[in-house]
Amino acid sequence: MKIRRLSAAVAVTATSALLLSACTSPAGNDDDSADGESTATAASTSGPCKADLGDIETADGEIKMSIEDEFLSYNGLTPEAYSVYNSAVVDQLFGNFYYFGTDGTICADETYGTYEAVSEDPLQVQYTLNDEAAWSDGTPVTYADYMLDWAARAVTKNGKVTEDGSETPLFNHIDGLSLGDYVPEGPQADSPDAKSFTYDYERVYADWKIHAYPPLPAHVVAEQAGVSTEELVTAIQELDMDVLKDAAEFWNTGWLSKPGEVPDPAIAPVTGPYDFKADGWQSGQYITLEANSEYWGTPAATKELTFRFIGADAQIQALANGDLDVIQPSGPTVDTTTQLEQLGDAVNVDTNQGLTWEHLDYNFNSGVFADSLEAREAFAHCVPRQKIVDDLIKPIAPEAVIMNAREVFPFQDSYEDVVSGSYDNRYDEVDLDAAKEKFEAAGLEEGEKVRIGYAAPNPRRAAEVEAIKSSCDQVGFEIIDSASPDFFDKDLPNGDYEVALFAWAGSGQIASGENIYSTPGTQNYGGYSDETVDEAWKTLSSSTDEAVHAEQTVIIEKQLWDTLYGIPLFAHPGVIASSSNLENVHNSAAQTGVLWNAEQWAANTAS
Repeated sequence: MKIRRLSAAVAVTATSALLLSACTSPAGNDDDSADGESTATAASTSGPCKADLGDIETADGEIKMSIEDEFLSYNGLTPEAYSVYNSAVVDQLFGNFYYFGTDGTICADETYGTYEAVSEDPLQVQYTLNDEAAWSDGTPVTYADYMLDWAARAVTKNGKVTEDGSETPLFNHIDGLSLGDYVPEGPQADSPDAKSFTYDYERVYADWKIHAYPPLPAHVVAEQAGVSTEELVTAIQELDMDVLKDAAEFWNTGWLSKPGEVPDPAIAPVTGPYDFKADGWQSGQYITLEANSEYWGTPAATKELTFRFIGADAQIQALANGDLDVIQPSGPTVDTTTQLEQLGDAVNVDTNQGLTWEHLDYNFNSGVFADSLEAREAFAHCVPRQKIVDDLIKPIAPEAVIMNAREVFPFQDSYEDVVSGSYDNRYDEVDLDAAKEKFEAAGLEEGEKVRIGYAAPNPRRAAEVEAIKSSCDQVGFEIIDSASPDFFDKDLPNGDYEVALFAWAGSGQIASGENIYSTPGTQNYGGYSDETVDEAWKTLSSSTDEAVHAEQTVIIEKQLWDTLYGIPLFAHPGVIASSSNLENVHNSAAQTGVLWNAEQWAANTAS
């Protein structure tokens, strides 16, 4: 799950949890290019995964994409850097066994390697890397890299491999200690330079198909810790804390970037189709990637991919001026679609229903809502959810509805069953009388200040807060628009808000919400804690049975409503636009958004 600054992630799509099957792309999306020439041609969109474009030669040129926040770190796996905007850049730098397709489908990338469950009870997953898979400095990608990834998600500050996630992690990984909880002995292989390894699960994990993350380079971390790669692997296996503390110190902070300073290629090699361009980062303006000349897989279709840091309110004009080629503005409004329509044939516009959803989260660590259910209920009764959807979302997406769940979306088949078993619609419409009753029961006094924090600038969120203020001030609250450009960097982690307004951006995951709602989830920023929710997540995440997933999802959703963790608002309408001379630009409902196949984007050179 990722924060889209705007937001961060949760997800549920109807993915199969069958064991003993290799992870492969669905049929129907491996068509060769139409003419067989060595230039990119329009991709088939008959399936959710990437089309096979045939033989590709990287063409000179630059494609300019917009993101709304500065690049932060080559290591995008720390809480400080784990955002959609940072991932927009780093996702182009690293290969992986899988990626998320247009609808959240888990698609295999056999260019990188293959994996399959070779045993069901106990669960054992075998991974085999492509023999040619290598870092851009020539070092092969091996078992050692995945051993380091395991350590980053398993080893505590006391050296103990996690059993229940209760210890303090040594590495500042967004995933906490979750991998060690399921694979306590770590990946198994014959040698540090092995191209094949296994995960031996102590207990089943619902999302085993996406449990291997793109690794960071073990040989770099080893060098920075003053040991060889082989010695680092041994240190992890033997929990040698003298070595691991040095390794973790570099892993945690050694890749943080100073604005405008491109990471040193000596410590930041890549395994994906793009690499950093030397001197290609101007702080506050743009960062440019260039095709990775050492990439063993299908090369990038276009030589340079530039990310310009432009706010949503300026992206359409930049597209019209040619300063941008592709945009996916956060928080699209009626004005967004109107302005895009006015550009006519100069742009291609695509809309879809996404796996990103808007929500209001209470601060349980401090403030008026922390220990008072009545106060939370008073606020929930006065939030004009239907008005927000009618005024701000339906003009863009006429099928939009209030979202009354968190782990399933209104357009998914299981949505009605989950909602009917967990929520009685009491907060769909404003009820000022009920709100005032709860306000009084909570012992609140007229003028109780409630800061609603969100990342600025964001016109749609400003309108949401204005609507909430118009309603909730009648109850006795004093709603304060607490927007800040530093909301995700400072206000959210520091708890400087009573209510946080942002979005989670999801993909085809089953158990990713555990990080958000459980104790002590690494993305549980508001400090919510509930034993019923914790136990339900443990049951759900340790099963591949879809019936168990459905049952536990209802339990989780009901408890989140009954205790008022927060208030879901709506699923985001997805809007992308691209210059009409570009090919292979397609929208995706997953958290990767339009960038899911950026290495396939190409200018149409037809005369």
